[in-house]
Amino acid sequence: MYRRGARWNSRNMSVIEVSGLRKSYGGRAVVDGVSFTVEEGEIFGILGPNGAGKTTTVECVQGLRVPDAGRVRVAGLDPFTDHEATSRVLGAQLQQSELQAKLTVREALELYAAFYPDPADWRPLAERLGLTDRLGTGFGKLSGGQKQRLFIALALIGNPRVVVLDELTTGLDPRARRDTWELIEDIRAQGVTVLLVSHSMEEAQRLCDRIAVIDQGRVAALDTPAGLIRRSTGSTVISFTPSAPLDEGDLAALPALASVAHKDGRITLSGTDETVNAVLTLLARHRITAHQLRVTDATLDDAFLDLTEAAV
Repeated sequence: MYRRGARWNSRNMSVIEVSGLRKSYGGRAVVDGVSFTVEEGEIFGILGPNGAGKTTTVECVQGLRVPDAGRVRVAGLDPFTDHEATSRVLGAQLQQSELQAKLTVREALELYAAFYPDPADWRPLAERLGLTDRLGTGFGKLSGGQKQRLFIALALIGNPRVVVLDELTTGLDPRARRDTWELIEDIRAQGVTVLLVSHSMEEAQRLCDRIAVIDQGRVAALDTPAGLIRRSTGSTVISFTPSAPLDEGDLAALPALASVAHKDGRITLSGTDETVNAVLTLLARHRITAHQLRVTDATLDDAFLDLTEAAV
């Protein structure tokens, strides 16, 4: 169904190279020196706030925009000057796309398959994406989620070596979202490199091997999801409702404490394992019971907020 290859590891060759990328509009730098590489067979995520430069960066990778400065290569090709050759190895599902309203799902799949010398069989692809019962439906009558799934199918139909997915699960219900995540994992298992642009931290944490966090046109951090989470000021979160009030000075003195929050009598602390051990000791010393005690690891959401707030 898809091009076969090895699962990503750190020794694979780079299939996307971005170096010193710059792009300005009206004298304002939207992308300001972005650099990263994407290795063959990995799922590489790009995260960032709205207006951070994510979409412009990806459009330069696709050859849709010309950089003001810097170098971009996809499988060794310049995506702008070698656009036709690049289109044979790179498929894309864009955040905003449209087709003719009367074009049916079947017609769209057959049309796009005709563009490639060795297309994927669109039938199992349509079935995997839940489009089989919509093959005779015109594009204009599809729901937002169905349109999104169709564009994912069209991005994959050329058997690409690299696929760019921009907000791929927008508009999908929870079940369809998880089905789509499984599809992306299947795609990568067949050796296709995935460049994933997302606002969903859960999606990025589950799927991505590495993530570049872009903020204000620059790469604020580049690491594995676990590595980004370890950078969070509070890598562990403990929350509980105390059976009696706790002294604020005692809480503030806890080791490695990153933050304290109070809501409806419940206390939430972020810090490290050392913080957890210290607060449990504090509770025992004052003979205070911690009701509904929860200890969890920080998430990619926490790391993202730390990184982007630090860049402001």
